[in-house]
Amino acid sequence: MTKTLFLPGATADASYWRPVADLLDVEAMHFSWPGLGNEPGAEGVESIHDLVGLVLATMDQPVDIVAQSLGGLIAIMAVLQKPEYVRRLVLAVTSAGVPVGDLGGTDWRSNHIRRFPDAPIPRSPTWLRDTSIDLSEQIASIQVPTLLLWGDEDPISPVAVGERLRSLMPQSALQIIPGGHHDLAQTHASLVAGFIRKHLI
Repeated sequence: MTKTLFLPGATADASYWRPVADLLDVEAMHFSWPGLGNEPGAEGVESIHDLVGLVLATMDQPVDIVAQSLGGLIAIMAVLQKPEYVRRLVLAVTSAGVPVGDLGGTDWRSNHIRRFPDAPIPRSPTWLRDTSIDLSEQIASIQVPTLLLWGDEDPISPVAVGERLRSLMPQSALQIIPGGHHDLAQTHASLVAGFIRKHLI
């Protein structure tokens, strides 16, 4: 069975994807992010690039990746480094390396820093730059079959972002969830799990 990596957003909570994962017949590996949200820091983990390294270190064989929000950016950065190790990709309400602000999305980073003032990574001088990196040209090279899950009521990553990714990624399909916000994997777990189940077959 292919291992499935579940990547949360900047809240770094390893339980974020469990309502969905528990409905799937997969070998699940749930990530948290040291130094983000309420997660304590870890030696040698000081940036988004270090978080990408944590994911890459588990990719010693082909995997499926399911990622939300900031986790989607981390997933894209991992896929660009090891495309041959990713069998299927699911991206939910994420920037994934496209300029969200240009597409009507609100900037979540300052609110995140206020919500988690003791998290060490967001205090890094490279935080703002690294989380707004534009990977549009590189994304267009990704050939991994990709499911894009978006809610039509998400102000952080609006549907226009999903549509942009759909136009960039040749092997992608966009599924819009009515009433879905940035936490759609929890509020619409059964629906989201159904879409993912079909994609991972």
